[in-house]
Amino acid sequence: MKMFNEHGIRGRAMKKFDLELAVGLFIIAGIVCLGYLSIKLGKLEIVGERGYEINGVFSNVGGLKAGAGVEIAGVTVGRVKTITLKNYQAYVVLSFPKGLKIQEDAIASIKTRGLIGEKYVDITPGGSEKDIEPGGRIRETQPAIDIEELISKFVFGKI
Repeated sequence: MKMFNEHGIRGRAMKKFDLELAVGLFIIAGIVCLGYLSIKLGKLEIVGERGYEINGVFSNVGGLKAGAGVEIAGVTVGRVKTITLKNYQAYVVLSFPKGLKIQEDAIASIKTRGLIGEKYVDITPGGSEKDIEPGGRIRETQPAIDIEELISKFVFGKI
């Protein structure tokens, strides 16, 4: 009596092992892809930051959050790194890539996409020959426009 024939126990064990190996590799590839998408969609940086930071002081950030975009002429060029409160002012740290220069007289404004969209920082370039040094500060800032306050002023006839 033969123990292992062409389609015997050993053949079935090998097929089962091959199937389990294929399923395992497929699951690992899926997890890697999911991790990559999470990082890309979350706009996170894994490797150290390559660039520099500039500070801005705003009287009101109106819902701006860390991770929000920083735009120049409608193009996203940086990110809001942190927002902290000091002396009743909002201190915002903006992160930019190394090659980008921001003029000394640039204006940073907090804007909203659409009526109730996300907040972002819009930088209007200046005409100065001098650039803000890394770790420096944007002198001219404009706070977020409070839509609710504007509506209440309009309703009560103060506009």
